[in-house]
Amino acid sequence: MKQRTLAREVSIKGSALHTGDAVTLTIKPAPADHGILFRRTDLSGSPELRPRVDQVTDLVRATTIQSGHAKIHTVEHVLSALHGCGIDNVIIDMDASEPPILDGSAKPYVDLIMQGEPVEQDKDREYFTLDAAVSVTKGQSSIIALPADELMISCTSADDRGIHTQHLSLTIDPDTYMTQIAAARTFTIYEDIEELLKLGKIKGGSLDCAVVIKGDKIISKEGLRFKDEFVRHKMLDIIGDIVLLGMPLKAHIIATRPGHAINAELTRALAARLEERKKGPKKKPRPTMVLPTETSLDIRRILDTLPHRYPFVMLDRVVEFVGDDALVAIKNVSINEPFFQGHFPGNPVMPGVLQLEAMAQAAGVLMLRRGSAEGKATLFMSADKVKFRKPVRPGDQLIINARLTKTRGNKLASAEVTCTVDGQVVSSAELMFAIVDEAEID
Repeated sequence: MKQRTLAREVSIKGSALHTGDAVTLTIKPAPADHGILFRRTDLSGSPELRPRVDQVTDLVRATTIQSGHAKIHTVEHVLSALHGCGIDNVIIDMDASEPPILDGSAKPYVDLIMQGEPVEQDKDREYFTLDAAVSVTKGQSSIIALPADELMISCTSADDRGIHTQHLSLTIDPDTYMTQIAAARTFTIYEDIEELLKLGKIKGGSLDCAVVIKGDKIISKEGLRFKDEFVRHKMLDIIGDIVLLGMPLKAHIIATRPGHAINAELTRALAARLEERKKGPKKKPRPTMVLPTETSLDIRRILDTLPHRYPFVMLDRVVEFVGDDALVAIKNVSINEPFFQGHFPGNPVMPGVLQLEAMAQAAGVLMLRRGSAEGKATLFMSADKVKFRKPVRPGDQLIINARLTKTRGNKLASAEVTCTVDGQVVSSAELMFAIVDEAEID
């Protein structure tokens, strides 16, 4: 499915529900991949806000977003209408902090969007298709989102007295949204009005823009638009609040007594899941010990095993393990080795002491193979019968054959090690070393 925007800008005027301010809202076309952007034209510099869940600051009877000093209250109805009509890319200019409440539903915004003539763009719409269950609970409210190949909402709306319990399940697409959800109006319990006024809310509220429930009676200037209008408006709010995910969602949302606070919690959980998806599957940490199933080690696994680092790693690969007590390793000798600068200028030769170090590291891998290498180091105790038979030069490949000859627990070991180049022995030694905790090295 292609992304969509409007063919031309459209405007609407009205009063805000909570602030009571007069406001003009204008929806303008935007290019593909632009997304939805609010712009406060009444503030210096016309600050911009992208509706994202990490910008949510207030969830009392509305969803408020904030970036810096700029706030926009009650974004859910206009966002719901945009999502419900399949609009991806628009700029929304406002000359006040809250969109007009109009009749308390999303239908006036749907009508406005239709006036702007939705048009397809040349980019495909990208969805977040949920791949694992996500759930949130807050008091008596709960929402779970399940994997699905479309957006579906199953919602149960109820008050504390259980008088107006309603349930509805719908697959959300533009036709369903515009005919079954958009016209559902916001509602409140009569007893809550005084407290909302004390909180500085609903300054622009009236029976023109809301349905009031008093006991088992409905107070409004017109009758209910649907017999289950309340649950439909709850679904309208859910749709608007999940737009804060920043990407169209494919999931089955099952909500019991939802509200803006728990809707935001769900969106945060979905956003965390989306971020994990973007990062890709977590890489399993490489083991800190040589596993019995490993028959060789590349340089990454050598670095997992040995504490040495550049320029003192003297092994490039363990070619094979021979039984439990022997191995064959490789050290590729390159002219880029830093020691060749001074050993010797014009006549590069690998120092014998570094050949000895390579032997010790190979033998150390054998010893560290017997347990976890994490936090461990091999220390020389002695070197006996050391012989250097031929010079080792840049371009040579040092083949190191190491065999443990004696061990004492997992602390002490002796080994016989031979180095060859092109099948000829260049050096050999009998080594004794200890395995210690790195923290113990003083």
